[in-house]
Amino acid sequence: MRPCGYFRAAYIDAAAVTPTIAAYFNLTHPDKAVRILGPDESEANLNWNVAVGASAKGTLDCVSAWVSDFRNDLPRINLPTLVIHGDSDRILPIAATGIRTHKAVKGARLVVVEGGPHGLTWTHAEKVNCELLAFLGERKSIGAEA
Repeated sequence: MRPCGYFRAAYIDAAAVTPTIAAYFNLTHPDKAVRILGPDESEANLNWNVAVGASAKGTLDCVSAWVSDFRNDLPRINLPTLVIHGDSDRILPIAATGIRTHKAVKGARLVVVEGGPHGLTWTHAEKVNCELLAFLGERKSIGAEA
């Protein structure tokens, strides 16, 4: 059964842009190391599933945050901070983002997830959850003494 009305239009639009998205992210590149989202197609599928279900307004509105420069704000953070970043993130590479954030926030803890791509909360959920629970378990309350 094909969708109708608004959903039919969304279905047609998704079908039309899928090849473009696949080409942009190199999803079909024979060398899996070149694929932006990582060698595992399941990550691309998870990203796609979230993207097609996202609010169009929210998706467009978030783009302006990409160009915001928050580097001057980072040294002012005075709460316990955990930075979790994958070493295989090809969208926001760890050297350009995760490590720099860790260095800019005084006392921050950096956890590098081996093989973790941009969507590591899906692909490495167990590792991320264990690190979050360990980090949160160290503090009795926000602002507790270290």
